[in-house]
Amino acid sequence: MKRFFYLIVLAAFVAACSSEPHFVVKANIEGSDSLTFVLQKREAGKVVSIDTAISKNGVFKMEGKIDYPQQVMLIALNNRNRTSFYLENAEITITGKLDSLTTAKITGSKSQDDYKSYLDLNKPLADKYQTLVSTYQAARTSNDTAQMRTIRDEAVGVEKEMTELQKEFVKNNPASYFTPTLIRSLALDMTPEEIEAAVAALDTNVAKIPVVIDLKTRAAAMKAVAIGQKAPDFTLNDVNGNPVSLSSKIGPKLLLVDFWAAWCGPCRRENPNVVKVYNEFNKKGFDVFGVSLDQTKEDWVKAIADDKLTWTHVSDLKYWDNAAAKLYAVNSIPANFLLDETGTIIARNLREDALYNKVKEVLGK
Repeated sequence: MKRFFYLIVLAAFVAACSSEPHFVVKANIEGSDSLTFVLQKREAGKVVSIDTAISKNGVFKMEGKIDYPQQVMLIALNNRNRTSFYLENAEITITGKLDSLTTAKITGSKSQDDYKSYLDLNKPLADKYQTLVSTYQAARTSNDTAQMRTIRDEAVGVEKEMTELQKEFVKNNPASYFTPTLIRSLALDMTPEEIEAAVAALDTNVAKIPVVIDLKTRAAAMKAVAIGQKAPDFTLNDVNGNPVSLSSKIGPKLLLVDFWAAWCGPCRRENPNVVKVYNEFNKKGFDVFGVSLDQTKEDWVKAIADDKLTWTHVSDLKYWDNAAAKLYAVNSIPANFLLDETGTIIARNLREDALYNKVKEVLGK
């Protein structure tokens, strides 16, 4: 009797476990017999393997549990073919051919359906934009500057249409786990208040995922470095390995906190403008505090010398994980913040003549 009761309890436990939300990926990939496939995702900047399986006559199955729907990559090992899709706790089927895995048919994932729906809506604009890029390259080859200007203006119009499409999708799909990805893209040109409003409109479950939490953190960081705020202090090592704090550099009438990197083409093109302003106004109270997002000291130091950047430079050589860049919500470079003698931010992201004119306005009085 006791043994019978134990078996009943065990069976109930197994049934309960098997009914918990989990994913099952069933694949039929033509031309992939005896190949090993791996399912991977990116987490905290690293690639994490979720499951592996060996195909038999092209057929294989993967199972597991995922905390929330997210984009993953299915890769055929020892083969460059792969496809990406949104994985969620559901039964998902993947059907296709090994040599065209990127176009495999994927069904069973609501998040993947949302993603595909957006791609279909955006395709006419994406195709138009790609045509403009090709036409622009041809015009540049023939040095047709008039046509290049016309194409650039048209491309800007297409980019605006794409942005509006993204905004409309975000507005109409607050419960989609794909929506936060679009908000993250739009956030590059959004105010912190706009980011907070977009996040607040999301479904409660969607609002719990890491990308949304990151967006909230970004909005808070943006508010902390808005014009009129005291610049947050930080300390990084200079080229000699000595720690230098931002607060130790505040004091001149103007201090430009300049985020850049040796690998950043736009930064290198902007450097001569910063050098010009520094050389003309340094003795009148203008200084620069360079913060590099480089990964190697050699590249960093060489770029400083090559571009004749004679002011103080610091870095932790952690690329986009740079602590100061995160503190200042910097997600594209070049980026800069102009501080007055009290350490208050009075302007940001000044380029070319805008930087020169602002410094001249303040120090020319």
